[in-house]
Parts: sequence; structure tokens; C-alpha cells
Amino acid sequence: MERNNPVFTVTDKGERALRKGHPWVYSDELRLTDGSAAPVDGELCDVRSRKGAYLGTGLYNSRSKIRVRILSRNANDRYDEAFFARRIAYALDYRMTVMGKTDFACCRLIFGEADGLPGVTVDRFGDVLSVQIACLGMELRRDMLISLLVDALAARGAHISTVCLRGDLALRAKEGLPIEKGYWRDMTGSGHTEICENGIRYDVDYYNGQKTGFFLDQKYNRAAAARLAHGRKVLDCFTHTGSFALNAAKGGAASVTAVDVSEDALTVARENARRNGLSVDFVCADVFDLLTEMAKSGNPGYDFIILDPPAFTKSGATAAAAERGYKEINLKAMKLLPRGGYLATCSCSHFMPDERFRRMLASAAEDACVSLRQIEVRTQSPDHPILWNVPETDYLKFYLFQVV
Repeated sequence: MERNNPVFTVTDKGERALRKGHPWVYSDELRLTDGSAAPVDGELCDVRSRKGAYLGTGLYNSRSKIRVRILSRNANDRYDEAFFARRIAYALDYRMTVMGKTDFACCRLIFGEADGLPGVTVDRFGDVLSVQIACLGMELRRDMLISLLVDALAARGAHISTVCLRGDLALRAKEGLPIEKGYWRDMTGSGHTEICENGIRYDVDYYNGQKTGFFLDQKYNRAAAARLAHGRKVLDCFTHTGSFALNAAKGGAASVTAVDVSEDALTVARENARRNGLSVDFVCADVFDLLTEMAKSGNPGYDFIILDPPAFTKSGATAAAAERGYKEINLKAMKLLPRGGYLATCSCSHFMPDERFRRMLASAAEDACVSLRQIEVRTQSPDHPILWNVPETDYLKFYLFQVV
């Protein structure tokens, strides 16, 4: 097929990454081919090897460290509305298959590069869509993408009344995009909606809440933790709006104490507990300090501790410091638990890879003079699919142990 796109040549390093299936080309890995047209930010360009082999077509942005985000490696693709409609259809059909009818009503519909739609995140909360776009090229195609998505959902029996644009994502600045939020066209809403996950009802603040409004990736991990909670005294650390705590309470825990440093988050958590008629004791405190105080005061009586901290690192440069933070809270939890107690622990940072996280847990167990009996190893729910050739899509580690 004859192409008129600007053509870039990549370095050998860039070529190796592309041939392995990674969709990003960094600024130091390419140069404009002699005689090629000047590229336009947000528009298409072709990428070739130093020997001239076609490697893919992607979206260019001179302001981003990720200079090209590959859309396709098929030289015959045309990047028209039909192309993006197919990508959206694949994404929706996948979710309908892996999530089932009930959970399809509340799940991540589009997960960026994992769905071939770089920089695009869309979460569905019933009849509400919460949309984040962190790629200039996709922002320029936003209206087309959302229109196609709403129509595709309608064709599958899912009516959407509200589309919230969460353009308050810090990553947008790196793409030269404005930091803003609002609603798409006339599809406005109140900013809040109610969802049901694992039989528990939550208020979701999709306009002002963190990220898209609710953390959907732990859906099935919460259910796994709840299965161990029956009859136990549970301490849920970094509870945020209470999701692990509420699952434990619904699972029949003897008692649940939920801790977070944010009083605003706990206000929402208390309302979620009231909404479901569940009894949880909420404590506003710094988890690091609280675990230290508990250790000083002796056995606090908990036999199940849940650690669901925010990402301690968002770059490789701070991974070592993050590892120390993860070890500190896990070591304290292991020391607090009685023999035969249970620990749920996780990390949501891509920059803390599973091998390093496991190494940290082993070190903490050694220092605590305990052994870890592994019950389950889990990751993010399948509506956040992991592409093995794109390590950035693999970020959530979740472990369940008995401490012996």
C-alpha cells in the first residue's frame, strides 16, 4: 500500500524492542528518514529499520519522551473509523467473555496499550463511563473514539447516560495536553453513582475521586481475601474507601478495623459501610506509625492483616526506597500476627516487579523469624489484561499467606 506518512528510522535497540512486540519508540531511538515529510504532532508516522524494513505505524508526538506509540504492524491497515471500531469491538467482546454479564456492568473496558488503544483508559460504572486519555494522538481522535464506544455498548445492550472526561491526569502534561476535566457533549451527570461489586454497594465519585473514581483492579482479590476473613479479627491497612474492609466484614469477620491517613477517604468508607449495613471500626492514622505503636504495646489481637498500600514508586529511580517501605510494613505485620495468622499483601507499582517483591517478602519473613505458607498468588483482574510483550501492563502483585 502506498503511504504518505512521515518515515522514521529506528536504532538497532529500538528495532529489537519493536520486533519483540513493544509498542513504544523513545525519542533517542529514531531519526527522520532523509527526504521524508516533516511529522505533525498527534498524527501518523511509519517506522522502519536501518535496513528499510517496515516495523509499524504509530502516533507521533515531539513533546513526549515516548516519541511514537505504535498502533499496528500491519502494512495494509487503514487508520479510519472502521479500524478503531474494530479495536473497540475486540476490547468489549473480550470483557464480556472474561468478566461475565454481571461484572461487565462495572469493569475496565479499555486498558490502553493492552487493547491497542495507546494512552486510553475507560472504566464503566453501570451507565457511566469515566475516560482518561494520556496520548496526544488519541486525544485528537477522542470524539470519534467515545462515539464509537457508546454505540458499540448500545449494540450490546448497555445504555450509557454519562461520559466523564477525567483529563486531570498528570501524565497529560508530558504529552503537551491540558489538565482539565468535564463531560463529553451533553452526557453530563451528578459526579456520583452507585455500583455493586462482590455483592457490596459503593458510592463512586467518578468526577473528583482518585484516578477514574474507583479501583476496579482488585475486584477478585477482595473476594479472595474475604474467603479467609470468616471468624477472624481483621486489620485492613491503607483502606482508602473501605473496599477490602467491607469484603472482610461481609465475609463474616469477627471484627474489622480499617486504617487510612486520609479523613476524607474514611468519610466515604464510613458511608459505604452504612450503605451496606456492615460494622467496621475506622481509624485515621499513618499506617507506619500505627503498626509501630501496636508492636510496642504487645499483641493487638489481629489474626488477619491486609496491606494494600498506594504505589510507593512511580519510577525506577525510587524503586530502592520503595522496597524499603514495602519491607517495613510487611515486617511489622509479620511480627504482629500470631503463628497461624493470615497476611494479604500487595504492590500496585510496575516499578516493583514480582521477582523483587517476592525477594522483599522473603527478607521480611527471615527478619521476622517466620515462615510464609503461600495460599494464593494473584494479579489484577482480567479486565486489566497483561500483555507479556508489554511489561508496563503487568503491575499488580497480590499474595495471600499463612504466617507459620
